[in-house]
Amino acid sequence: MSAIEVISPGPFATIQDLGRPGLAHLGVPRSGAADLVSMTLANRLVGNRESAAVIEATLGGIRIRAMRGLVIAVTGAGAQVRVDDVPVGLGTTVTVAAGSELAVSAPTWGCRNYVAVRGGIDVGEVLGSRSTDTLSGLGPPPLSAGDLLEVGAETGPWPAVTHAPVEATPPTVVELDASAGPRSGHLHRVGDLMVGEWEVSADADRVGVRLVRPDGSDHPLLHHRADVGELASEGVAHGAVQVPPNGQPVLFLADHPVTGGYPVVAVLTAGALARAAQLVAGNRVRFRSR
Repeated sequence: MSAIEVISPGPFATIQDLGRPGLAHLGVPRSGAADLVSMTLANRLVGNRESAAVIEATLGGIRIRAMRGLVIAVTGAGAQVRVDDVPVGLGTTVTVAAGSELAVSAPTWGCRNYVAVRGGIDVGEVLGSRSTDTLSGLGPPPLSAGDLLEVGAETGPWPAVTHAPVEATPPTVVELDASAGPRSGHLHRVGDLMVGEWEVSADADRVGVRLVRPDGSDHPLLHHRADVGELASEGVAHGAVQVPPNGQPVLFLADHPVTGGYPVVAVLTAGALARAAQLVAGNRVRFRSR
């Protein structure tokens, strides 16, 4: 018998785990959860291994029905979590009875929530991972209303901690720590990346987030050096900051491609990458040199 029925996936929901590391030389991206910090926290709250597959829900609206008793935790973006229309809290271990419905509202900040179920979401693996890669098409398809999901065996100990602090008020400007990238010398002034604020454009998904200068900003875009030739396309890590010819940096997230010949001028820290995965259009960003 299936354990979960998807009543509504919301705007977009997929199955994610830690991804497919170590296959980039074959042209296979890592993929996996966009916000690994929130995903692994959700698994710890239900006693799973950090690698267990979860549901990644984008912009809320997901509703699922428990077909049997389940232990569930929801983490990530600032959303309200309800069981049978009763608030149960974000970042909290919750027992959901058979027939009950869990719902996640649209976030008040951030964009991605992670729904972990004790035992892990049990779908078929592709190249060692259950993750949906939206760029390559590997892994299970995005969730749809009516989907039935299995849950794996409960093998881990009961979680020692069943509640995690939740950030109630996000910062007005999200600070992203970054170190110099391998092609920073291809910019006319690489320091311009660290000067002033950037704004998240509407061009954002699991592949990447494009940044622009806010209206009225007197800080420059980023310019390539005229005396440096074109680059061959290269593989890059999650969190790479790439600058195309228009001077608007792109933050590479979980489903990113190779560079396409544009320079990677900085790389986000792991913590900054998790924060970048929660950015939505209109958010302000400032880089800090690490």
